[in-house]
Amino acid sequence: MAWEIEFKPSARKAFDKLDRSIQRKILKFLNKKIAPLENPRVFGKPLSYDKYGLWRYRIEDHRVICQIDDDTIKIVVVKVGHRKKVYEE
Repeated sequence: MAWEIEFKPSARKAFDKLDRSIQRKILKFLNKKIAPLENPRVFGKPLSYDKYGLWRYRIEDHRVICQIDDDTIKIVVVKVGHRKKVYEE
């Protein structure tokens, strides 16, 4: 079972602004390491408080914030960015 990776428009816009090398690393991580898993939560960390229900993945100094939908077998990238700025609203 492979998970489908989808980007929200705002996350895609932020992703497109990143350096090409980190874009490749993020895509490689999501497509090769997370998507093929039966449970994509093993490499992530659950967020809390106002971001409850979202999961965080760390790729070097960048974070990918995702929503995991078990019913549709889909991982939706909600936000992506540098670790210092990604949690800001």
